[in-house]
Amino acid sequence: MSANLEAKKIVVEEIKEKFARAKTIAFVDYRGLTVAEDTALRKKFRASGCDYKVYKNRLMLKALTDLGIQCPASQLEGTTAVALGYADEVAPAKIVCDTIKQTNKMSIKFGILNGVSVDAASIEALAKLPSKEELIAKLLGTLNNTAASLCRVLSAPTRGLAIALNAIATK
Repeated sequence: MSANLEAKKIVVEEIKEKFARAKTIAFVDYRGLTVAEDTALRKKFRASGCDYKVYKNRLMLKALTDLGIQCPASQLEGTTAVALGYADEVAPAKIVCDTIKQTNKMSIKFGILNGVSVDAASIEALAKLPSKEELIAKLLGTLNNTAASLCRVLSAPTRGLAIALNAIATK
């Protein structure tokens, strides 16, 4: 076997490992980005615990096929970068969409959410969702408000009795 073929097999295995671990994958066309913009984008991904890589389209298609993920092969043409989110499903989509708004140079081709291929609109919708921390905070606020309301309702008869007894005592 040639050394080139062995090197490609190693890269495909690396891609498969990353794709299998990722909860969210966004495939983007990065055409037109300057080196400075690309460096800033990579820094954002690293800060949020995500990966941003450029692989050969054929190798990504081979890895996706090996993993049993159906994706549009026609989308894997031209310049393609992949944003992988491991812990937070929303982070890669948010970073990509924010960069598209700022630079007007990138576009989303398609994505993969939990092993299922989705279109660009789904990735954009995912980016509009609040972060996991925000959702947890909203849930805890709702639960806390409900508990406080329950305490007020349960203490109302006792409070009413205390007010009535106080009014009688002051007469």
